[in-house]
Amino acid sequence: MHPYSFRALVTALLVLLAAPQAAYADRSGDFDYYVLALSWSPTYCERAGRKADPLQCRASKPYRFIVHGLWPQYERGYPDFCDTGARSRLDAGTVGTILDIMPSRGLASHQWIKHGSCSGLDPQAYFALTRRAFEAVRIPAAFRSVAKTERTSATAVETAFRLANPGLRDNAIAVSCEAGRLSEVRICLTRDLRFRSCPFVDRNGCRSAGLTVPPPR
Repeated sequence: MHPYSFRALVTALLVLLAAPQAAYADRSGDFDYYVLALSWSPTYCERAGRKADPLQCRASKPYRFIVHGLWPQYERGYPDFCDTGARSRLDAGTVGTILDIMPSRGLASHQWIKHGSCSGLDPQAYFALTRRAFEAVRIPAAFRSVAKTERTSATAVETAFRLANPGLRDNAIAVSCEAGRLSEVRICLTRDLRFRSCPFVDRNGCRSAGLTVPPPR
């Protein structure tokens, strides 16, 4: 066989092998578990400055932890932007139901399009599940009363959440940091919202021994 023909055959076989995986990756409802991403709102507001969403950052009662999203995950990696056809329509009324815990219309719309579309649910059911996930996690008292800039560590943040949530193990939670500041806490949940391990998420978490926790303003 001519060397170029052999190369073409190998390329074709690789494409065929990759095709089912790509199709699977974008199929709504096919995933292994969820990640509930809780964003420390003061860090976002401080970083975004004048570009920050006023609904979130100019609220009469400043936010602390808010929901960034509820993300379908594979054991390694995650699906996104799944094709849901007619079910992809998101109306203002549905967005309005989540704004008390996800205070940004733009964020809510983006989360549905990128992540919610892969849940196998319609928008109303997806945001209802997001609320249930948020309510299933107890925010540690220390983070409900931050009034000045605090210093902590990624390990201390994880420990606080584990102590406040019996059954939450250290391999089921990851802290995200940004420029030395606490950014997010990501908690892994089964499809029926029980805590579960997630090595892929856990090993990508922040390990910083020195984190700043800015206060709400």
